[in-house]
Amino acid sequence: MKKKKVNDIGLEAKAPAGVCDGEKCPWHGRLKIRGRIFEGKIVSSKPANTAIISWNYYKYVPKYERYERRKTKIESHNPKCIDARAGDMVRIGECRPISKSKRFVVFEKL
Repeated sequence: MKKKKVNDIGLEAKAPAGVCDGEKCPWHGRLKIRGRIFEGKIVSSKPANTAIISWNYYKYVPKYERYERRKTKIESHNPKCIDARAGDMVRIGECRPISKSKRFVVFEKL
């Protein structure tokens, strides 16, 4: 089996140990990462090639002079070479729309 060439994605990230042949992979395909980058925890990886990532943050409420806790959930593409599962901490990057709800791709498992 030939070892497939790994692309340079332009970010400081470790290349995955696995190999895939998907076009929607930033490491082995043609998908470009641009825009925002987030870190979060995978809540679910049950849909095919999809990971649902969540993270918490605080929002200041001026009326009450306090902070409130909020959370964000984003669906992102999970390439087979990374194969992240529920509970893993990952980094995701913005890319072109992959499907109706996916605009991010997992590019590193932390």
